[in-house]
Amino acid sequence: MSNEFIKHKLNVNRRHFLGKLGLGVGSVALGSLMVPDLFKGRSDTESKIPVGLAHFAPKAKRIIYLFQNGAPSQLESFDYKPKLRELFGQDLPPSVRAGQRLTGMTSGQSKFPMVGSKFDFHQYGQSGTWVSDLFPHTASIVDDICVIKSVHTEAINHDPALTFIQTGAQVGNRPSMGAWLSYGLGSENKNLPSFCVLLSRGPGNGQGVYSKLWTNGFLDSVHQGIQFSSGEDPIMHLNNPPGTDKASRRRMLDRLAVLNNRNHQEFGDPEIQAKIQQYEMAYRMQTAVPELTDLSREPEHIVKMYGSESLVPGTYAANCLLARKLSEAGVRFVQLYHQGWDQHGNLVGEMAQQAKDVDRPTAALIKDLKQRNLLDETLVIWGGEFGRTNYCQGKLTEENYGRDHHPRCYSMWMAGGGVKPGVSYGETDELGYNIVKDPVHIHDLHATIMHLMGLDHKRLTYKHLGRRYRLTDVFGDLVPGIMA
Repeated sequence: MSNEFIKHKLNVNRRHFLGKLGLGVGSVALGSLMVPDLFKGRSDTESKIPVGLAHFAPKAKRIIYLFQNGAPSQLESFDYKPKLRELFGQDLPPSVRAGQRLTGMTSGQSKFPMVGSKFDFHQYGQSGTWVSDLFPHTASIVDDICVIKSVHTEAINHDPALTFIQTGAQVGNRPSMGAWLSYGLGSENKNLPSFCVLLSRGPGNGQGVYSKLWTNGFLDSVHQGIQFSSGEDPIMHLNNPPGTDKASRRRMLDRLAVLNNRNHQEFGDPEIQAKIQQYEMAYRMQTAVPELTDLSREPEHIVKMYGSESLVPGTYAANCLLARKLSEAGVRFVQLYHQGWDQHGNLVGEMAQQAKDVDRPTAALIKDLKQRNLLDETLVIWGGEFGRTNYCQGKLTEENYGRDHHPRCYSMWMAGGGVKPGVSYGETDELGYNIVKDPVHIHDLHATIMHLMGLDHKRLTYKHLGRRYRLTDVFGDLVPGIMA
C-alpha cells in the first residue's frame, strides 16, 4: 500500500498529525493536574476507574451523614399516623403483621397493642410537611429537605442493621460507604483525610458503635475513616512527642520512606505504599487539623445558631459545627454517629431528651451551609438503621410506652446536593406498619447517593478474592423521585 494512498485514506499530513499530537499531550498534562491520580499505576485487583474521576457530572461534591444510632421512631418524628391514636391499646391484626419475623424482645408477647404518638404533629412550610412537636427547629427547614418515609431493610437487630446501612452488607469486612467514595473520588484537600468520623452520645439508651462501621474493608487502608476524639488531641498520636520538632519529624519520615520503598520493591505489597501515604497525610494534618478543630474562633452568631453546646467538644452540636468546617475544607465524607435512640421503654421521656439534643444543631447545619452557598454542593443525610413498631413493647400506659425494632418501614431525610427540597417521598399504611407507595431499599438509597456524587454504583467495583464487589452488591435502583 503506497504512502499516497495512506495519506489520502486517513486525510492527514505531517503538520496535521503534529498539531493533533500537541493537543493530545496538552490534554494529558491538563488531566494530570486536575486529577493527580489519573495516570497512577494500579494493580490488577483495583478498579479501572481512576481515583478522583467521577463517571458523570456530580450534583454533590461532599456528604455529611448525621447518623442517628439506635433507630429513632418514625412515628414520633416524620410519619404522622392519627389512626393509631384512635386504636390505642387495640391488638394489631395478624393480617397486618403477615407473619413478619419479630425480635426476641417481643416474640413472646401474646398481644401487640397499638399506640399512637404521644406528641402532636403539625404541617410546616410551603410544602406542608408533617413534623412532630419534638423537632421544632427541623420544622423550620422542611422546605430545604426531602423526607423519605418508605425506607426499608431486611436487618432486624442493631449490629447487622448498622453494618448493612453503612457497608451494604450485614456481614463484616466490607468497605463502608465513606471508604467507597474515598476510593472512587479521592480527596479534595491533600492535607486532610477524605473520610472523617465524629462520635457523640445523647441522654437516651445508646447502642455501641465500632470501627467496622467506617472500615476500608478490602480496599487500601488509606480509605479508612479517620476517627476524631473529643479529647485534647482530636486525633490520637497526631502530635509530636516531647523533644521532637517538625524538622526532625520530617527527617525521620524521609528516612522511613526510603526503607519502606525498598521493602515495596522487594515484596510488592501495596499496603506498604499505603502506609507511606498515611505517614505523609499525618504529617500534613499536624498543621491543618488543630486549626479546623478550634471552634472557639467561630463568630458569636454562629455559636448562637448551633447552641452553646457547640463549644463543648464531643457533643452533637460541636460535631455538627465541626462537620461544616471539615466539609468546607474539602473533606469528601463526614460521618457523625449520635448514640441514644434505642427506646424500647420510656420512649416519651427518653426520645424527648434525645430530640432536644439534636434538633437545633441539625437545623443550624442546614442553615449554615445554605448561607455559605455550600448546601447545593453538600449532601446532608439524617436517619437511623431501621424504624420502630406501631405497637408497644412491654407495658402500655396512658402516659408512656416503648417500641421495638421495625425494619419494614421508617423515615429518613436528605437535603442539598441534588435532592428535591420540600417534598415527602413514599407512603406507609394508615397504621404505619407497611409501605404502600414508593419503597426505598437500603441498596436503592446507596445507589442514589452515589449517583448524586457522580458515580455509577454498578461501575465502581473492586476485585477481591476472585469476585468484583460494589457497595450495592448486585442490587440497587436509583430513586429519581427524590432527585432534583
